[in-house]
Amino acid sequence: MPFMKILISNVSDKPLYQQIKDQIKDSILIGDLNEGDLLPSIRSFANDIKVSVLTIRRVYDELEQEGFVTSQVGVGTFVSAGNVELLRDAKRHLVENKMHDLIQTAKSLKISKEELREMMDILFEEDL
Repeated sequence: MPFMKILISNVSDKPLYQQIKDQIKDSILIGDLNEGDLLPSIRSFANDIKVSVLTIRRVYDELEQEGFVTSQVGVGTFVSAGNVELLRDAKRHLVENKMHDLIQTAKSLKISKEELREMMDILFEEDL
């Protein structure tokens, strides 16, 4: 069973189940969790991160409805790669929107495409 590090913020605007669900989806997207990997049981996962079993049940149910996991009664919940490409595309779209805003700001400040590319190259190479 792969190790999952889930960080929960008590000051986040997102509800607990959404924070957990988003982090599991991110783990699938970046390859920390792969198709066929067994997720922890609801009870052990809830104990590990100190949340209600109902919260984890909701996370697993929603992930299954969205096609990211499949559950087999008596066996467990497994990662399914069904919606990985859809998730990846949604993340790309988010980045594209941020880049669009960045380009508009750069243009308004008369920053050339070359300067912008240099800045991006430098920043991309840094550990952020």
